[in-house]
Amino acid sequence: MILSPTQLERFGALLGPGGVLTAPEEIAPFCADWRGRAGGQALCVALPASVSACAEIIGFCYRENLPLCPQGGATGLVLGAVPDGEIVVSLKRLNRIRSVDPVNDALIVEAGATLAAVQECAKAHDRLFPLSLASEGSASIGGLCATNAGGVGVLHYGMMRNLVLGLEVVLPDGRIWDGLTALRKDNSGYDLKQVFIGAEGSLGVITAASLKLFPQPKAFGTALAAVNDLAGAVALLTYIKGATRGAVTAFEAMPALGIKLVCDQFPDSRSPLSLAHPWHVLMEISHGRSAGAAEELESLLSEAASEGLLLDAAIAMSEAQRQAFWALRERLPLSEKAFGAALKHDISVPISAIAEFYDAALARVAQIAPMAQVIAFGHLGDGNLHFNVAMAQGGPLGALAPLEGEVTGAILDLVALHRGSFSAEHGIGRQKLDDMRARKSPVALDLMRALKTALDPKGLMNPGRVIPPLPPAKESETS
Repeated sequence: MILSPTQLERFGALLGPGGVLTAPEEIAPFCADWRGRAGGQALCVALPASVSACAEIIGFCYRENLPLCPQGGATGLVLGAVPDGEIVVSLKRLNRIRSVDPVNDALIVEAGATLAAVQECAKAHDRLFPLSLASEGSASIGGLCATNAGGVGVLHYGMMRNLVLGLEVVLPDGRIWDGLTALRKDNSGYDLKQVFIGAEGSLGVITAASLKLFPQPKAFGTALAAVNDLAGAVALLTYIKGATRGAVTAFEAMPALGIKLVCDQFPDSRSPLSLAHPWHVLMEISHGRSAGAAEELESLLSEAASEGLLLDAAIAMSEAQRQAFWALRERLPLSEKAFGAALKHDISVPISAIAEFYDAALARVAQIAPMAQVIAFGHLGDGNLHFNVAMAQGGPLGALAPLEGEVTGAILDLVALHRGSFSAEHGIGRQKLDDMRARKSPVALDLMRALKTALDPKGLMNPGRVIPPLPPAKESETS
């Protein structure tokens, strides 16, 4: 498909100077994949600077039958926002914070604002927006809503859908739905915002969000603890949650190999614990008092050690130490990526089953691919592991590549056995369509297709993502 001169002229008239990009060198950055896989192709890039302009462009494309690929910060991991011959609608210029209401603990922000900008704005009003992830400097609010992003605070605060009070959305036909409520209670029919959160731009373009804020914590207790295995980590998590009455805000699991990769890749990183211990857990509690969180956690870990729940522990006694502990976790994905190519699995299972799942998955990988090395880490507190399978010596996949289907199938079979999910926080995009087709129930897929048809009858909004197409009808069915 090629855009006609008339269509491009209309784009320019609607978007104004700098609002439409057509040169290959201008389009290229919007076609890149964060993981470095093959980039996509776009007919052009539209950069609306207002909601009305965004609505006019989308309405024009609807009438002209032009497919769209909505895009935020382009930090997704499943090819959901990498264009595949569509027009990219980038929300980068829609980046204003419209209002902050500290008394109501709410903030209204446009979709193109970065997570870091929202965090800073909340902090300036002595409030906290708790979503936190490594790409917060470039990940946008619209993209985080569209993918129902997770991160390290899910244990205490929930995923993005738990943090959104309302949305503003441009529908596929160009109409604007204004659902920017800042209410905690609104029982007036369907909760429409939840239709668009996690839909990856396949039902409409999120242009603004009303977000929940929380009181800014005054003190943090942050610690690294060593345990023998994930069963031990779960036991420690259960103990700390009970002792703090659920005040644990993060609980991350990292294998010793992962910590070593970080220290090798980043010379200024070091673990305060021996890497002879098989697993490290990074935990954090916070409260509104001005001091005492570190001492509280130190006391709890001392009690846990006396009950045999950990091997060793280190408490962050300063903000610099706290940041150093967190750097180990935040640098782990980059270090794992530098180690070599990997078969990546973003899975979740009930916390009570995570140790059993991990042991079984480790054994199956060893059976199928003895040349492989598993590097699993992640958000143990909410049951989410990033289960990566690489070559034992790092580098390219090599002999592991032909076994990808068998390895992934075995891992996801075990996920299903434990009633888990094959996509915990990264979404579906184009990458996981086969898994959706094979592992999502037919009833669920029928419901999703019904929603897609109702809201996007022409199928122009981020086509080929999230929902696998129906198989072609048999000849007897069409005759």
